[in-house]
Amino acid sequence: MNDISLKKITGLIGIALVAIFTIGLSHSISTGFAGFWGGLPVNLIVLLVLVMALYDYWDECWRVRK
Repeated sequence: MNDISLKKITGLIGIALVAIFTIGLSHSISTGFAGFWGGLPVNLIVLLVLVMALYDYWDECWRVRK
């Protein structure tokens, strides 16, 4: 297995684990004591973190560099 394939597989697994953890944490905060409006800032932060992680994954593994 070459280096590029290994980066793609481990990056995808890493993003999946981070997404499961952060979405679960956000869900538990929103359905718990904070409610939807109290959990909204956490939801926005989680969304921003996941977008940044996906961009970094794309930049590292899929973008064609000249």
